[in-house]
Amino acid sequence: MFKTLSPDLIRRRLTSLFPAELIEDIARERDVVQRDRKIDITMLVWTLIMGFAVDGEARTIAGFQRAYSAATNQTVARSSFYDRFTPALEALLSDLLEHALEEVAVPHTIAPQFELFREVLIADATVFRLHRLLDAFPATHPDQSGAKLHLVQNATKQTIEQFQLTDERTHESSQLHTGSWLRGRLLLFDLGFYSFRRFALIDENGGFFLTRLKSNANPLIVGERRKWRGRAISLPKRRLRDVLGDLTREIIDVTVEIEFKRRAYAGKQSTDSMELRVVGVHNEDTDDYHLYVTNLPDEFTPRQVAALYGLRWEVELLFRELKSLYGLEKFETSDPAIVELLVVAALLTLTVSRALLGVFQERFPETVFPRERWAKTFRSVAQLILEDLAQSLGYPPPNLAELMFRDARQPERSRVLLNERVAKAFVRPSNA
Repeated sequence: MFKTLSPDLIRRRLTSLFPAELIEDIARERDVVQRDRKIDITMLVWTLIMGFAVDGEARTIAGFQRAYSAATNQTVARSSFYDRFTPALEALLSDLLEHALEEVAVPHTIAPQFELFREVLIADATVFRLHRLLDAFPATHPDQSGAKLHLVQNATKQTIEQFQLTDERTHESSQLHTGSWLRGRLLLFDLGFYSFRRFALIDENGGFFLTRLKSNANPLIVGERRKWRGRAISLPKRRLRDVLGDLTREIIDVTVEIEFKRRAYAGKQSTDSMELRVVGVHNEDTDDYHLYVTNLPDEFTPRQVAALYGLRWEVELLFRELKSLYGLEKFETSDPAIVELLVVAALLTLTVSRALLGVFQERFPETVFPRERWAKTFRSVAQLILEDLAQSLGYPPPNLAELMFRDARQPERSRVLLNERVAKAFVRPSNA
């Protein structure tokens, strides 16, 4: 099987995703390229992408500089390297990420019913800590700084649909905007996005949604979506929470009526109502119902609805990959602009990893590549991939002796080592 794998397979996929000409063209448009060209912008971009995956390396500019020097076998002045981390570079990375998200897709079909949707989307947000950025990224706790990354993941294509970076105090619900873009799409989200008005807007825009029903929600049941044999309890015209304790059925599938307030217009806010579907599946371990609210049609059974909500775990796995494997929580900078740049670089790393995964899944459709195992493998070879890309751009193989000499030597001769300081204490003055 492995004889079918070309040694340049990975390089060809990555350079087709981000050709050097594309990087250079966008760099010129964004005014990133400097006249003296001391630093190769193409290799700088690849260093930021692959450097994020290098195992055990803190996400510092110094760390990226070491990765760049190791790959290109070039000595780069620290000041020259630091000066390249500008808003223009962040704009370049953002353009490349937008390009990649359109090109990278690992499509999969879970079941025939999913053909009803154009795409399945998952909305969520995650918080990560920062250092010394209390003004730009205030946290919910005093004397701390934290950022919140808001994502809409495309579960159909296994890519990122939307993203936004804010401070920790910004509520995730404020960053998810409903509109015509949701037409034909299914949106999964947790209680952080729960809003009856949002439900109505998604439905009015031709979209679908699925989320958990809030524990304090007690909607009026206006109809049952399936018939029960025997002396079943009649549910219409009763409040949902009022009858749950009396039910022994395995599933609940009812139509409920909810009321909500429209957005204020001309100083007035009107009240409206709509009908939605509430599904419940009995949990034997906790002896209660897991309740979901949705506008999905009846062709999705209650158990399928519950299983479908479990797909929301995909975005949690994505956040875990970003944090534990690509170091989203290891930023060591006091510059908020660099934080934004590094977040885009981390998302590029994730996207490149997905692009390579797609190559292997296409070539070996019968082979299973667990997501986390793939990410760990990708991280373990990231520096080797970076060096291979450098050689394809004409850079010589790394001179390991020179690399160790540059990185290990004393940077300033004026610094006194510990043993030298101790030895000086035992040297008698010549006139003693």
